[in-house]
Amino acid sequence: MKSEQNRDPLRPIDASSTKAEMEQETPEFTGKTPSNALELDLVPKAKNFFREQPPQIIEVAPNALRRRTRRDVLLFGAGAIAALAGGGSLLPQATLERLGIIHGNKTWPKKEWFLNKALRIDDDVAEALYSKDRLVPTYSKSQITPLKNNYNGATPDPGYIPEWQLELNGLASGLTVSLNIRNLLTRFQVHEQITRLVCVEGWSAVAWWSGLRFDDLLRAYPPMSQAKWVRVESSVNLDGSGNPDPYFVSLDLPTARHPQTLLATHFNGQPLTVDHGAPLRLLVPVKVGLKNVKAITKLSFVAEEPRDYWAERGYSRYDGI
Repeated sequence: MKSEQNRDPLRPIDASSTKAEMEQETPEFTGKTPSNALELDLVPKAKNFFREQPPQIIEVAPNALRRRTRRDVLLFGAGAIAALAGGGSLLPQATLERLGIIHGNKTWPKKEWFLNKALRIDDDVAEALYSKDRLVPTYSKSQITPLKNNYNGATPDPGYIPEWQLELNGLASGLTVSLNIRNLLTRFQVHEQITRLVCVEGWSAVAWWSGLRFDDLLRAYPPMSQAKWVRVESSVNLDGSGNPDPYFVSLDLPTARHPQTLLATHFNGQPLTVDHGAPLRLLVPVKVGLKNVKAITKLSFVAEEPRDYWAERGYSRYDGI
């Protein structure tokens, strides 16, 4: 015969059970909730959690709703007009006339204007991030690669070299100074660096340059106090037909003072040849190649940004890398 302690707990309690028997089967209260009670409490909570909640009604005043809707329509309309103006300006004028956007002799803003604005934004960002403490990588002599002659037009005849002089304008002294290559080599310390020249056409080359630091020239011949730019010019530059085509670029003075900006006099340990800008060229490795003027003949220090040869032909002005 089974004892009461071993009685089946699922068996219904008989009505004839005694009070003592009932008390024996009732668990003693210990101040702790039985584990099965916790499980039973969690079931309805879980059901409530996963049950789909009724939608919440958010009340908005009618006048506020009308105001928001009107504002959204205006913003959308303004954006659409701006997109139409920007995208439409890139279409040929004949297409714009055929679409009826412009008529007769009326002109539409040239696409170059929008593209130049985009380039200017890029320039502004690059200029804001510029730091004289940021140096481009330097290399060993074993990493030197060939550097091609990349004169935009024809390579000048070397006949200009014996009479070559560098003219300085816009100095604090108010004077115009002319220096020859002997003046530069005897007065200034020569520095060497092996850096990469990056061309806007997509190629680059590692080359060994020597020359005086542009910053040393600025210390010896200080620009006028209001000067923020230098116009770098080569009067011996030629076009593709061999005709005189003066080359000029704008260079901000902070970049001119960069420790890796050189007025180079030597290439691969030898005096510059005509191909590479004899007798003096600008070497500014934090700018693309079109800023690295060959055969410099004039430096003019000015307050306002000067003209730039390639910027006038649709390229960027800042040209940083």
